[in-house]
Amino acid sequence: MFVAHNRRHPDIVLLYFPFFVDPEDYQPPIWKSYLYQLQQETPRPKRITCPQEMESRPKYYGREFHGLVSRERADELLAGTEGAYLIRESQRQPGTYTLALRFGGQTLNYRLFYDGKHFVGEKRFESVHDLVTDGLITLYIETKAAEYIAKMTTNPIYQHLGYTSLLRDKITHRLNRTHSEPKKVTFQQDEKISPSPLSRRTTIKDGPEKHCNYEKIHNFKVHTFRGPHWCEYCANFMWGLIAQGVCCSDCGLNVHKQCSKLVPSDCQPDLRRIKKVFSCDLTTLVKAHNTPRPMVLDMCIKEIEHRGLKSEGLYRVSGFTEHIEDVRLAFDRDGEKADISANIYSDINIIAGALKLYLRDLPIPVITYDVYSKFIQSAKITDPDSRLEAVHDGLLQLPPAHYETLRYLMTHLKRVTMYEKDNYMNSENLGIVFGPTLMRPPDLNTLTTLNDMRYQKLIVQLLIEHEDILF
Repeated sequence: MFVAHNRRHPDIVLLYFPFFVDPEDYQPPIWKSYLYQLQQETPRPKRITCPQEMESRPKYYGREFHGLVSRERADELLAGTEGAYLIRESQRQPGTYTLALRFGGQTLNYRLFYDGKHFVGEKRFESVHDLVTDGLITLYIETKAAEYIAKMTTNPIYQHLGYTSLLRDKITHRLNRTHSEPKKVTFQQDEKISPSPLSRRTTIKDGPEKHCNYEKIHNFKVHTFRGPHWCEYCANFMWGLIAQGVCCSDCGLNVHKQCSKLVPSDCQPDLRRIKKVFSCDLTTLVKAHNTPRPMVLDMCIKEIEHRGLKSEGLYRVSGFTEHIEDVRLAFDRDGEKADISANIYSDINIIAGALKLYLRDLPIPVITYDVYSKFIQSAKITDPDSRLEAVHDGLLQLPPAHYETLRYLMTHLKRVTMYEKDNYMNSENLGIVFGPTLMRPPDLNTLTTLNDMRYQKLIVQLLIEHEDILF
């Protein structure tokens, strides 16, 4: 990163990132340094020490502890020194402690807590000095720039300047170049049957598959930045000593907490940040790998259809647990290069078991928590046509990556049922196996789970039997 100062506008800092090879495509963002300058001007903390040793001093406080003194006495000790602070024991509530801090010509008093770290609010600090430093920065900036902070999100640089938009453009260009047009699905009425949802037939026109440009929300978490950092949404400085903002743990986007609410759902996960394949959010995984579905699904199904469709009890018979765990480790370690061939795992039930384990371990099930109750209610409808319409409506509410995963799986399971004479697995048997795997109640209540099992089975059974008209 290179830093340049604008001579005409000293409050503007230009940061240049050298990893973009085409300078014609890249416009460096303008980072606004006004808040950074304010942080530099913030009064420094000054510890007011007690002249004598206090026997009642807790071991986690230092000489800034003055014992049982009044507010008035604390005010006298801090008078005239901006940023001065001390700790006193409360006279009103003995055994509790107060941080007295001089700011803006007055003494501010905060209830002080300790649980291994010091805090007066959400942030926790290793030392009282750090707490005071961060507090002074926040007080000074929010006092001096309250109006500026309130308006700083009104003219964001996000999507207009900087590496975020360029990265997205390059990804879109790459995907459009490497993937062809999607399959087109049309619905036709059979003239011999009366019009109804069940009378529709799907005609799938042959064509190669296309990557879906799924939306994904950012996975923001509170983050402590080392050294000066600027918000990649509003371009303003992220002030404070710790927890200055939030960082997306999937793509690395750094923004203010208040700006994070305005960032669009355009997270493009970085493979370097994805630690594993199993137990990873489904949309996060497919976006990171630029695939329409999870690689585990594609690879396992390909292997099963190559050599296992006639296997008796497919998906019902369990493989050896330790071998299934080996497959999990192989995917987590090697990703799409994992070897799950017959040379390594001759028992196809191991591959089938690994696929079920992957689906079961998803943090958000394929049929998501948001639409779980809608599917259960759909299963309770007695009229077949109305029931299918309700199931179809529920499918349309799934996130795109979940919808595509479910569609591909149901197409595969439909093929499994075509070999029922050999594998003894019909749609009802597969529904029993995959119902609890694909959908779980949001509250994870045991009684609810037991009561819903027959409806879970029925939903999967319907998805398999009517796969051609539901997707």
